[in-house]
Amino acid sequence: MPAPPLPRLVLASTSRYRRELLARLRIPFETVAPDVDESPLAGESPQALALRLACAKAQAVLDAYPDALIIGCDQVAVIGDTRLSKPGNHGNAVRQLRLMSGKPVAFFTALCVLNARTSQRQAAIVPITVHMRELGSDQIERYLQTEPSYDCAGSARIEGLGITLVAKLEGEDPSALIGLPLIKLCQMLRNEGYDLP
Repeated sequence: MPAPPLPRLVLASTSRYRRELLARLRIPFETVAPDVDESPLAGESPQALALRLACAKAQAVLDAYPDALIIGCDQVAVIGDTRLSKPGNHGNAVRQLRLMSGKPVAFFTALCVLNARTSQRQAAIVPITVHMRELGSDQIERYLQTEPSYDCAGSARIEGLGITLVAKLEGEDPSALIGLPLIKLCQMLRNEGYDLP
């Protein structure tokens, strides 16, 4: 008796970075925008916030995809007790990079894989720490003029020229820093029967 077909894969995200990462696995997938309030709860840790939002994003599209395997993802970046958001403009990006100069920045990327057929959920946090170089004002301006990374928490696109701002990375999966931890995702997909190389 043949095995039942694998569920279709749905990425509950409109992030082009996550879409590009998932495309590396060469599995057909769809993307959909989840409608989720991303406000943190009182006293919520960065890890708890990221995990809650990743699961909420997967859950938010469950009714529209009752036979799918749904991927939800979220990332929270912090320096000390300060949460870093997407800067949105040049001034905020300059301020973020000045704050980060010479310091470690913690990125907590949460992943949730929800099987809509079985209601089984796999979830995990993949942390990575970025140690930033000492950055002068001229370096910051040159970087942002060349690569205005206003849609990235931390204001530096590590997969691009932003890597020049970094002294070192500490973590198990560099793809987690870009927004979708592929090593952990592959493990979760294998658990669901996907035959990856």
